[in-house]
Amino acid sequence: MRNKKGKLRIAASIALWAGLCTVMIMGCSQMTGGVSTLRLSKKATRPSKDERMKWWRDVRFGMFIHWGVYAVPAGTHKGEQIDGIGEWIMNNAHIPVEEYEQFAKQFDPVKFNADQWVQIAKNAGMKYIVITSKHHDGFCLWDSKFTDYDIIDATPFKRDILAELAESCKKHGIRLCFYHSIMDWHHPDAQGPFYPNYNDTSKSNPNFDRYVEYYLKGQLQELVQNYGPLGILWFDGEWVKDWSREMGWDMFGYVLSLQSDIIINNRVGKGRQGMRGLSESKEFAGDYGTPEQRIPPTGLPGVDWETCMTMNDTWGYKSYDHNWKSTEDLLRKLTDIASKGGNFLLNVGPTAEGLIPQPSIERLSAMGEWLKVNGESIYGTTASPIGTVPWGRCTAKPGKLYLHVFDWPGNGKLRVPGVKNEVKKAYLLAKKKGGKLTVERAGDELIISVPSEAPDAINSIVVLEIGNRDK
Repeated sequence: MRNKKGKLRIAASIALWAGLCTVMIMGCSQMTGGVSTLRLSKKATRPSKDERMKWWRDVRFGMFIHWGVYAVPAGTHKGEQIDGIGEWIMNNAHIPVEEYEQFAKQFDPVKFNADQWVQIAKNAGMKYIVITSKHHDGFCLWDSKFTDYDIIDATPFKRDILAELAESCKKHGIRLCFYHSIMDWHHPDAQGPFYPNYNDTSKSNPNFDRYVEYYLKGQLQELVQNYGPLGILWFDGEWVKDWSREMGWDMFGYVLSLQSDIIINNRVGKGRQGMRGLSESKEFAGDYGTPEQRIPPTGLPGVDWETCMTMNDTWGYKSYDHNWKSTEDLLRKLTDIASKGGNFLLNVGPTAEGLIPQPSIERLSAMGEWLKVNGESIYGTTASPIGTVPWGRCTAKPGKLYLHVFDWPGNGKLRVPGVKNEVKKAYLLAKKKGGKLTVERAGDELIISVPSEAPDAINSIVVLEIGNRDK
């Protein structure tokens, strides 16, 4: 299945090239100190980073969706369960391009319902969705003019997944965002010829620049202009040999030229420190860090970051992966992340039929129920101003501290170190009426008298309304 939309692809490439030339004429692209930066015309204005990031810093919780034709094999190839994460099966099982393409012919997610997916996210208290428009295997969840290897032309389903999600997200007030792979195991100008090891980082494709300028940028233009405005473009696969720091800055500028208020993660650049996810320095492009499957041990003042994490052991669906994290674990991870000033991007991997697995739904529903009561202590908060505490975590808003108590004190006395401010009021968040608590100061500690029984078995919130620091 090799790019049968010839005329459309050529026309789209010409249109893209004309657009790029127009941008260059405007003075958009200039090499400065070896790094490509974006300059708009004098009449154009671009939101500052703080303006672009404001909504993201407030929401704290989003849904990651890894979905594509890899859901068809669901982790098994030729009767063998393949090690590794589900969406990497093409590489890990060493499947040739032509053979892997056959999964697209079996991808018919007749049970997919965009409203249902978005409602699951909304009920969980999530505020944005990041879905894989194209993963490393090159398959596209929208009708792209640049390839036939997409949901409309390569599958029997023939419905534009991204269009339906865009409509539903708009209806339900959820920000739609796209994950998009720089790497492409299917494309002949990218990593397609590297079979059987598509992820061979020692190899170079002499046509990679052409892939970037005509195919990668062309598809990103489609995504932003046809399905936007988008919240985030979430890049990945930047570790390939042919991708450079300069390309990262150029792509960062190019995407901002398509939508001036979009947010772009640090994987567009080349400075990510592995799974730690944080950029080595400001020399590399990207708005925020992306720790993967881990939470930084301490807060990172002045650094925006988002932990992405699976509920089990895989991103893309594997039928036999039942190693699910508990609701308690996930809720405490959300709290830990918020207490350090980060966001939590929690993954679901739908089946080939288009269903989010029931264990995921159950956990998300429970998290949503907790957030209905306690969301004030997560949304719009900043990192703990009192550091770590022995019984849980702390988040903050102007004039308020939210004490997240994981280990409820059996003696009815919650000891809080580090609060030097005047305490105007203390109460249980779950019981704003009748939940008032008494507070005493003992040296550098506050001692809060609390009920003998915790309001919530997983995480109970004590709110402190505070004034100026005591002298």
